[in-house]
Amino acid sequence: MRQPALTTTATYQALAAHYIDVQPQTLRELFAADPQRFEKMSVDAAGICLDYSKNRLTTDTVALLTALARERGVERMRNAMFAGEKINLTEHRAVLHTALRMPRGKELTVDGQNVTQDVHAVLDRVKDFTDRVRNGTWLGHSGKPITDIVNIGIGGSDLGPKMACLALRAYSHPRLKMHFVSNVDGHDMDAALSLVNPETTLFIVASKTFTTAETMLNAQSARGWFLKTGTEADLAKHFVAVSTNTQAVTAFGIDAANMFPFWDWVGGRYSVWSAIGLPVALAVGFGYFSDFLAGAHEMDEHFRTAPLEENLPALLALVGFWNRQFLGCASLSIAPYHQDLNRFPAYLQQLDMESNGKRVTRAGAPVDTPTCPVVWGECGTNAQHAYFQLLHQGTDVTPMDFIAALRPTHELADHHDALLANCFAQSEAFMTGKTEAEVRAELAAQGVPEAQIDLLAPHKTFPGNRPSNTILMDVLGPHSLGALIALYEHKTFVQGVLWDVNSFDQWGVELGKVLAKNIQAELAGEPRPERHDSSTNALIAMAKSAQTLR
Repeated sequence: MRQPALTTTATYQALAAHYIDVQPQTLRELFAADPQRFEKMSVDAAGICLDYSKNRLTTDTVALLTALARERGVERMRNAMFAGEKINLTEHRAVLHTALRMPRGKELTVDGQNVTQDVHAVLDRVKDFTDRVRNGTWLGHSGKPITDIVNIGIGGSDLGPKMACLALRAYSHPRLKMHFVSNVDGHDMDAALSLVNPETTLFIVASKTFTTAETMLNAQSARGWFLKTGTEADLAKHFVAVSTNTQAVTAFGIDAANMFPFWDWVGGRYSVWSAIGLPVALAVGFGYFSDFLAGAHEMDEHFRTAPLEENLPALLALVGFWNRQFLGCASLSIAPYHQDLNRFPAYLQQLDMESNGKRVTRAGAPVDTPTCPVVWGECGTNAQHAYFQLLHQGTDVTPMDFIAALRPTHELADHHDALLANCFAQSEAFMTGKTEAEVRAELAAQGVPEAQIDLLAPHKTFPGNRPSNTILMDVLGPHSLGALIALYEHKTFVQGVLWDVNSFDQWGVELGKVLAKNIQAELAGEPRPERHDSSTNALIAMAKSAQTLR
């Protein structure tokens, strides 16, 4: 169904008029006017609590935003996604990452195929394999158990498993050390290989087609490194694949029995729930991996069934949409107050920006509003000592998502209270700021001379009124991590529907890769100056000149 331009809809225009009314109100004033603001603007689901009360909006704003979501067909598109309709229209594919975490026994049939049955058949193979590696019965060619696992992938085949393995560090097998190689830069592979022993290392090559350029170059380098001490017959004990290309996998030297498939309806940035999550299952065990899937499924069910007014992913999306469209916020900073979530901002960068970094609608017309913000971030409290200065007193307003667990998985005294105190204090500080009058009164109470107060007051004033969400869980574990990731997946989906973009393709990734193939051939052979501009030609010439010094 062709959507009307977003800004022409009645509800969007009502929101624009409403923004004029609420724009002068500060967060301080909104909290002072309503002591129940937190109760009205927080929601719990699947073990996750979202507090969105520190955003510059009212209950009327939320009502208009949910009305816009219905007008834009969020519920209809949500139902189509869960039903397996081909909502990825440019690639003619269903979008079924939610099926990857459906429990055994639930049935979903797409194009005559029982998808859930297929998913659990692969999960059974994952369980068998990971059990053998973890209990030491899978042995390397010299009869030793595996101690190191190197995952070779890129994009979603790297970001998801790496993020999840780090996040679930406290649940990991003590013998197994996880390593991840994604960058085509040889320094990445060189660093990983310097840490491992070929006799006790297992490589996972993750590429759906087994032709991804960066992944296959890294895989061939790993293969060559291994063959310096092992034989081609030994490869099958040290290399497994996550792929669908049996011919290419076996030609590489991997036993087809050790190839774990997935499907074309699994997008890379939504693939950690599939066999792409093999490193996660190896690290934490299949039982915890099942809990990870269950947490995501619980959030799926909440998203699928809850009214938009009480729907955690929808509300997170609508608040973000409001901040982007009406407050003009061009970026979103993610601040996990949990060191084990240190790769979560990077994971969300791909999830959000590869999904909704689009400039045309599903029908191919130019989008008439800004779309996806730039997503970035770092763990608190490190972030506070790096870039929070800009967020507090810079000229741009950047909304923030604070993410924290109420309980730690360590037993170090005092650390967690200090961590949570900083998290809650920062969200309060962004909201309240500090007025010039407050600064002057504070300095005067300290006995600072009036002339010095005049000098210092502008520098110590904080505008505040900066929006943020706080997302809490009881403890960071497999179930809560699954729910947290699914929360952001569905948030991204809702915003894509609002902007009427296809959140499930990524054509913008392709152009540079095609040009890179041409330039790589020129670096290895004769340059073709007629193909390029003067800058690119000069850069190629410099690189070819440097080849003689290698």
